[in-house]
Amino acid sequence: MADNGAFCYEQPLNERIRTFLRLEHLIARLRHHEADESPWGRRATLGALIDILNVMSRYDTRAEVSKELGSRYAAFEKLADRDDVDDRALKQVLDELDTMGRAMQTMPPQFASYQLRDNELLNSLNNRSPIAGGDCGFDLPAFQHWLSQKNADQTRDLKAWAGHIQPFEQSISMLLRLLRESTAAALHTAKKGVLVHNMDPNTQLIRVLLDDARVFPEISAGRHRATIRFVEIQDKKLRVRQYPSNVEFRMACCRF
Repeated sequence: MADNGAFCYEQPLNERIRTFLRLEHLIARLRHHEADESPWGRRATLGALIDILNVMSRYDTRAEVSKELGSRYAAFEKLADRDDVDDRALKQVLDELDTMGRAMQTMPPQFASYQLRDNELLNSLNNRSPIAGGDCGFDLPAFQHWLSQKNADQTRDLKAWAGHIQPFEQSISMLLRLLRESTAAALHTAKKGVLVHNMDPNTQLIRVLLDDARVFPEISAGRHRATIRFVEIQDKKLRVRQYPSNVEFRMACCRF
């Protein structure tokens, strides 16, 4: 992941942010493959869609997103009386949060579970997905038949099956943007490749930004302390070792 030209590595510190980041990743994958109308592109699109529905069916994503939108709205609303706040920008953020919150309230509860259960094609693909090559034509002739249909018909089906995802996409994108922008990145030095950092209470996301592509961080964190260990690839088998020199980098410990 790149951030203003830097290599960015993120570590979530609670289950809600972990789920939001997974969905952000999967939805980006879905949008990328949607443009590919070849049979392989359609396979990749459906694979991403099923992964999204599975994540949403395991967690009450609707409730989690709604709760976070409400919390952000209440927090921003308290800023209205401050003289150092741009009223126009604040109103825009509040309007967006309110619109997204209302959209969440109209979403059918557990729609992802029902879609995986009630749509025969998606159900079959989901059941066969743990098996390597489980979506071959001889395993799923109905899928092979669907892949042979006109592109317009496939696009219509995909839009219908992914229709409920867009409100989540917009809401999660905004929530993560607000979280990432909540804290400015500060300069740090990992001596001999290691930094132990005492975090502020309620930190939800650690962001490490690097300009050096030779190394990458392994991040481990508890409630109060994070350890960032920089490693480098040492051979063609991609085995890694701790980087022996100092590493300068920027880090943000983000929280709402």
